[in-house]
Amino acid sequence: MRSPRVERVTVALSSTDKIRQKKQKFLAREQQIIETALDLLLLSGVEKVTVAEIARRAGIGKGTVYKHFESKNQILMRIMLDYERCTAENLRKGIEAVESGNPGAAVKAYFESRLANPALDRLVQQLEIKLEYEADVAPQMEELLEIRRSSIAKLNSLVERQISRGVLEDVPPHFHYLACWALAQGAVDVCFNRGFSEDFGDKEKLLKFITSIGVTMGNRGQFRGSLTDL
Repeated sequence: MRSPRVERVTVALSSTDKIRQKKQKFLAREQQIIETALDLLLLSGVEKVTVAEIARRAGIGKGTVYKHFESKNQILMRIMLDYERCTAENLRKGIEAVESGNPGAAVKAYFESRLANPALDRLVQQLEIKLEYEADVAPQMEELLEIRRSSIAKLNSLVERQISRGVLEDVPPHFHYLACWALAQGAVDVCFNRGFSEDFGDKEKLLKFITSIGVTMGNRGQFRGSLTDL
C-alpha cells in the first residue's frame, strides 16, 4: 500500500519579511562584532586589538566589519555608549523604585551597575580618555555626554526631594552623587591594585559590602561633623 503523498508547501516571503530578516541578520552580526571586540579588549588591552583581529575572531571578513563600523574607534565608541545606556536605564529604574518607597534603590542601582563587572567599567573609562578628542566619534561622544547629563539632572532632582523629605543630609545635591562616584571609583580601582591582591579574599563579598556602605552613607544623621563647616 502506498504511503499518502505529502506535498511540500513553500510559503514565499513577502518583501517586508525579507527586509526584516535581512535587518535582523545585520543587527545580530553587528552585536557579534561588539561582543567579540569586547572580549578581545578585556583580554589584550585597547592598543593591541585591531579590526583584523576582531574580524578573524568573529569568523567574518575584515570588509564585513567595515560595513557596520567605519573604524576601530567607532567600535570602541559603541561599547561605551552601550555601557552608558545600560547604566542610565538601571538608574532610571532605581529612581522609580525610590519614588515607590525604596529610598536606597537609586544608589544601589548605580553601584551594582558599575561593580557588576569592574574590568568592563575600567575599560570604558580607558576608552573615554582615548576617544575624548577624536573627531571621527565626536557626535557619538556628545550623545554619551548627553545621556550622562540627563542622568545627573535626574539624580539632582531626586536628591533634592530626598533632602526635603529628611532622608538625606542637607548638603548640595552634587555632594551626594559625587561621593557615590568616588566610592565606586575607588572600588573599581582597588580590584586592579596589585598591592591589595592578597587582601581580597572573596571579591564579590567585598564589592557587596562597599555597595551597602554606599547606599546609606548620605543618609540624614550619618555625617558626624558640622555641616556649616562644609
